[in-house]
Amino acid sequence: MKTILLAACLTLIAAEAQAISRYDPTRMGCGRVQATIARQGAVILRYQSRRVPGLPLYERYVQSQQFCTMGEVRTRAYVPSADTKSCPVYNCKRPDNDRRFRRRFFHSD
Repeated sequence: MKTILLAACLTLIAAEAQAISRYDPTRMGCGRVQATIARQGAVILRYQSRRVPGLPLYERYVQSQQFCTMGEVRTRAYVPSADTKSCPVYNCKRPDNDRRFRRRFFHSD
């Protein structure tokens, strides 16, 4: 019985992890992209690179810091949308503390 209960819990966790929605922001206006992220909390936006034809780009975009994992911070990003080349959104990134450390202590004048 415990084995069945454990398997059911693991199945629910796996199903929840795959529940994130995917959208093409170039088929939506910027306001709709932002509203979709706000409504769902986190989404994956997938679109074609403008620099490299045929290269798909995708990333997870979030509504607030609570959707970032521990050690990540919410940072501003921009995606293309149907009505603008740069629609402001947010994603989660790990801060580059090593870079700040080098700049602060090893900066040559």
